[in-house]
Amino acid sequence: MEDNYSIDEILSAVNDLQKINKDKSNKTSKEPSIKFDNSNIPKNTLRLIEEAEKSKN
Repeated sequence: MEDNYSIDEILSAVNDLQKINKDKSNKTSKEPSIKFDNSNIPKNTLRLIEEAEKSKN
């Protein structure tokens, strides 16, 4: 099954994909970052949490 597309159709599809990607990146960047107050958590516990997050990634 072979389809033939014009250059205009291909460029239009590429533009549509770029718009979708820009919309997705704008939505994620507008979300506020959540800050946690770590002052009441023991330092050893914080270190263990950070190590677990690093190993998860």
